[in-house]
Amino acid sequence: MGMMRGRLFEKVGIHTSTVHGAFAPDFARQVKGADQDPRFWASGISLIAHPRNPRVPPVHMNTRMIVTTECWFGGGADRNPTIDEQRDAAHPDARDFHACLKAACDAFDAGWYDRYSKWAAEYFWLPHRGEPRGVGGIFYDHLDAGDWERNFAFTRAVGEAFRDIYPVIVRRHIGESWTEVERAQQGKWRGRYVEFNLLYDRGTTFGLKTGGNVESILSSLPPLALWP
Repeated sequence: MGMMRGRLFEKVGIHTSTVHGAFAPDFARQVKGADQDPRFWASGISLIAHPRNPRVPPVHMNTRMIVTTECWFGGGADRNPTIDEQRDAAHPDARDFHACLKAACDAFDAGWYDRYSKWAAEYFWLPHRGEPRGVGGIFYDHLDAGDWERNFAFTRAVGEAFRDIYPVIVRRHIGESWTEVERAQQGKWRGRYVEFNLLYDRGTTFGLKTGGNVESILSSLPPLALWP
């Protein structure tokens, strides 16, 4: 686990993990390929960034491979602006972020971007609020198309696309000043982020159910949030 804090990022973390063991019986029934044999192996990379400046959008990226009696890849990337004006699909940040992820998907399958962006919209949804956590991206799981090398190459391409576009977006806003009103907006949307991660996030559930390091699992939560 690597955590950083500074003038730009109030909290940013990059995690790599490789774990193995056996699922508890109740959780094994919920995991693909584990209902008959609870043993598993999993490895992944995740990144979360909560900038100090409300005008620099927070992001999340995760890629992983899981092995039970079956083997698959999953992951994705999504953007979570905390300024209301940036939470619009027509905003330049949104257009460029999605265009980069679409290019990564299109290099492997012309239908994947539409499928995985729709999946992200459904996954990063707060049912109790009736609203999205952020402004989407892509999300995929159980990717097992019969070609391990191709599936791995796609998963790597998702990470590389995120690496290419997020610094561009950060540089656009890093020098912008902000107001206390925008800081309050940031706190509200960070609160939504907390609600999603504690109630619905698969990675949080997986980590807690498999006895992972709690500090690492919950490191995705922002350092400050508001429930106005």
